[in-house]
Amino acid sequence: MKKIYPNAAAALDGLLHDGMFIAAGGFGLCGIPELLLGAIKDAGTKDLTFASNNAGVDDFGIGILLQTRQVKKMISSYVGENAEFMRQYLSGELELEFNPQGTLAERMRAGGCGIPGFYTKTGVGTVIADGKEHKDFNGETYIMEEGIFADLAIVKAWKADETGNLVFRKTARNFNPPAAMCGKTCVVEVEEIVPTGSLDPDTIHLPGIYVHRLIQGEHEKRIEQRTVRTA
Repeated sequence: MKKIYPNAAAALDGLLHDGMFIAAGGFGLCGIPELLLGAIKDAGTKDLTFASNNAGVDDFGIGILLQTRQVKKMISSYVGENAEFMRQYLSGELELEFNPQGTLAERMRAGGCGIPGFYTKTGVGTVIADGKEHKDFNGETYIMEEGIFADLAIVKAWKADETGNLVFRKTARNFNPPAAMCGKTCVVEVEEIVPTGSLDPDTIHLPGIYVHRLIQGEHEKRIEQRTVRTA
């Protein structure tokens, strides 16, 4: 099965449609599938629902799709660095479902493992628990969260072999592995593709069975916040 495609547009060909549900990896500006997000913008696909920890910033990450009004709903944990995200949410233009970060990661992982729901104490007694099933275990109350089953997963890794085995570098190993798991189709962008068999099996963070399409490209190394101490 051919997994390597020449560019992001080719890798997404035939997969995009209006109203689809996309799981995207990344945390802050680290590990964001920027090339695939750019291709989605260029395709003009709209009314999208994204499950992602955050939406990047105004001109990077999912933020570029907010600018073009292609996103209908965000399932996220943190939205504080994106002024356009905040503006659309407060004006009622964007639907937002808040999830604690650990809960969002576990919802993605659960979906990838075929688990439709699980119980967690996180969010009990808060607005997060509103409308959700409550159940007591050993005298403690838990709420049920549903696994995420996305139409498409887009993620970014550091290195892959030709069969799609992935290695993530440092903090980019955040939401990317669980996001990759929960999509019906997973498309990955990487900095380097190496021959099959050249990766140490013990260093592989996500097996290629989860990866359907793969591209190699140049990526921007952004710093989200820089604080410099005065002399």
